[in-house]
Amino acid sequence: MTVDRSADELAPVQSTATAVPALEHRPGRWIANWDAEDKGQWEAEGRSIAKRNLYWSIFAEFLGFVVWQLWSIVVVQLPAAGFRFDTNQIFWLISIPSLVGATLRIPYTFMVPKFGGRNWTIVSALLLLIPTTGLAICVSNPETPFGVMLLMAALAGFGGGNFASSMANITFFYPAREKGWALGLNAAGGNLGAAVAQLVVPIAITLLAAGTVNLPMAGIIWIPFIIVAAFGAYKYMNNLTSAKGDVAGSLAALKEPHLWIMAFLYIGTFGSFIGFAGVFPKLIKDYFPDFSSIHVGAVALSLAFLGPLVGSLARPYGGRMADRMGGARMTIASFASMAIITLTMIWTLPLKNFWLFLTLFLLLFLASGFGNGATYRMIPVIFATSSRAARAGAPSATTARLASSSLGLISAIGAYGGFVIPQVLNASNSASGSYTPAFYGFVGAYVLMLAVCWVCYIRPARKRNTIGHI
Repeated sequence: MTVDRSADELAPVQSTATAVPALEHRPGRWIANWDAEDKGQWEAEGRSIAKRNLYWSIFAEFLGFVVWQLWSIVVVQLPAAGFRFDTNQIFWLISIPSLVGATLRIPYTFMVPKFGGRNWTIVSALLLLIPTTGLAICVSNPETPFGVMLLMAALAGFGGGNFASSMANITFFYPAREKGWALGLNAAGGNLGAAVAQLVVPIAITLLAAGTVNLPMAGIIWIPFIIVAAFGAYKYMNNLTSAKGDVAGSLAALKEPHLWIMAFLYIGTFGSFIGFAGVFPKLIKDYFPDFSSIHVGAVALSLAFLGPLVGSLARPYGGRMADRMGGARMTIASFASMAIITLTMIWTLPLKNFWLFLTLFLLLFLASGFGNGATYRMIPVIFATSSRAARAGAPSATTARLASSSLGLISAIGAYGGFVIPQVLNASNSASGSYTPAFYGFVGAYVLMLAVCWVCYIRPARKRNTIGHI
């Protein structure tokens, strides 16, 4: 994945002419004198240490996304387990993890500098035991009050917060020339958790369940993996004394209009990805109940996992194409595609063809995945060329710092799309008995976002003849 590389290329690279002190390993797996930009230190010890931390970070973040998506899968099976919640309650169970997860991304960003990357990975992994165990207990009894269920669903938001701390941690380990690839792997590994959860959970809850569902297994099966992730972080990861927070940079970034413009666009790309990932099982259940579960022997499969899988795999290619064609162009193409695909899906629903519906939704996930990579790629370039700081002649170090802070904030704001999309669908269904008005609303939003991207970035770039740069 290359979406972050341009940001890092803007960051100042320290000179290797000055001797860098040898790495100092301290108690508690702290490392002092870390300088990933020093090629000698990097080749001698740094690369292997960074890779080890990256792999365990990916595993922990992957599990975070798994936990974040559990309730979107479980709610479809609640009626079969004896629960009697109405549609409004179901959509709250789907959307509340995204609301909490998006909010937690902001404080999670600053946990690594405060406690250490290794230490916080242990804590954030162990926190996942609360929503998984809580889910298993709650769904084992159909008499569990809705308020308790909603609380457990909200705690699944711990998994959404993990993305921010994981990305913040890994950025300290890698040099600018390799940071984009490392962060790309970290992000893709996390996003795949949504797909794996939607594939594995339906199998786990029906395996050996004798024709019924064993809903507690949806949470229980992940507990051993969470323990392994926490132990792996404890045993093999490191804290860096050089990892410093940038609260001042975040506050400065909030004053940049481009942060809010890009956050709006990112709600349309990543927000669509995580929002539709959450509601896709529910939509399949409502539109095509016969295809909600496909039985293969004693187990049931849900094809809903294909959506987040396609979106996750498309993200790095969106970044790569944005590097070649320009992020703004790719973002425009993404929103145009999402609008056309959504309209086509609306107009073909009367055909009641599940495979056509599935194909169109997979294309929608594909377009949102490409948009994720393209939009994220735009951010560092915009802050380097078009921000207030850049226009005022600020040095590249300042604009790179603002871009870095903005990336975290925009990722948090974009995640609120995971809450908005289910709630808009719920409101539409409550008011009209149909999801169609909501989908028309999404089309309108994509057209508006396309127009904003055009007015703010394509048109000015054409005037400056720099269209391919943004």
